[in-house]
Amino acid sequence: MTTTGTLAETAARERAALWPTYARAPRLFVRGEGVRLWDERGREHLDFLGGIATVAAGHANPHVLAAITGQLGRLGHTTNLYFTGPQLDLAERLIGHLPGGGADRPAAARVFFGNSGAEANEAAIKVARRWAKQARGGRAVEIVATLGAFHGRTLATLAATGKPALHEPFAPMPAGFRHVPYGDAAALERAIGPDTAAVLLEPIQGEAGVRVPPDGYLAAARELTRAAGVLLILDEVQGGMGRTGPFFAFQHELGSDGRPDVVTMAKALGNGFPIGACLASEEVAAAMRPGDHGSTFGGGPVACAAAAATLDVVEPLLPERVQAAGARLAAGLSALRDRLDDPAAGVRGRGLLLALELGGAASAEEVAGAALDRGLVVNPVTGSALRLAPPLVVGDAEIDAALARLGQALEDAGACRR
Repeated sequence: MTTTGTLAETAARERAALWPTYARAPRLFVRGEGVRLWDERGREHLDFLGGIATVAAGHANPHVLAAITGQLGRLGHTTNLYFTGPQLDLAERLIGHLPGGGADRPAAARVFFGNSGAEANEAAIKVARRWAKQARGGRAVEIVATLGAFHGRTLATLAATGKPALHEPFAPMPAGFRHVPYGDAAALERAIGPDTAAVLLEPIQGEAGVRVPPDGYLAAARELTRAAGVLLILDEVQGGMGRTGPFFAFQHELGSDGRPDVVTMAKALGNGFPIGACLASEEVAAAMRPGDHGSTFGGGPVACAAAAATLDVVEPLLPERVQAAGARLAAGLSALRDRLDDPAAGVRGRGLLLALELGGAASAEEVAGAALDRGLVVNPVTGSALRLAPPLVVGDAEIDAALARLGQALEDAGACRR
């Protein structure tokens, strides 16, 4: 059976075979290399979405590919009923990236591996409740999260997600979640009470349009949760793994003394190979017992080998190269913003997680479509904002070429002056 036909043929087959859960853009990609993708007609595209901040080491990275195939040839799967080396190697390496840790002085933390960001956040919610029932009493199960946040699509992580429109089709939502405005430390303080187990935040809200909180917000959250004796969980699924420059996005603001109690990761961790991780402090992780949580595939040898190889590629880029590339891209976006016919236009984000806010100059979906026609992959993350999250290995020439194509797309959509 063939797996590749024309775009129209593939779309027809999908309508007959798959759930209608995705609104796909009109492209059928068949090959990738580095920062580039090619469709079934051989047309080249610059990928400045990176699988939604996932393909950090670039498409078909030879080092990652060799690690995957090599590990698969040795040992592919055993389940978590047995010990395997790659899982432990990766866990120690991730712990070493926590502030206060390092090769000679690892941080006091423990890791649970799953297969996605939603699973990592599900684990964070479970460990927070397990810990809080022991440390704070039986009623302390509530998770305080923020409006606009996105934490996953399982029922619990969807309930934590601060987007009521996403809840309605699946109501009733699991109980025990409260939402406050993002970036409002006073609202956060008011929400924390005797029933609170944890506060769950994104250091940068990716799906809300790449929203960066006000200076001091994360530090205030750390102080408030510490004073109240509740956990601070930071969702680094999109912003972590060096996406903003430092290994974790929270490191822009929190020092070694202010690190969170729980951190979640996924997306770029495996460069597209499914893996998620939940890192918890030693004290919090100790609340769990055998049988409290688990995953058949989580932390499998091949996934962990893919993640370790991705770290090999990404670590030398942090933070200097990512920050330099991000500054170049942001400067180019700012120049395009100045050509937009709307005073509400702007650029926001950090490192290589950026958004171009179009205001009312044009719809983001229309501009993203025009960009695709010009050979540039970007994402209409909101109705008025384009998200850019290219592979961290992106070069200066590729950034300049992407900006040129985006400028042409903005003209095509009538959003800016020629």
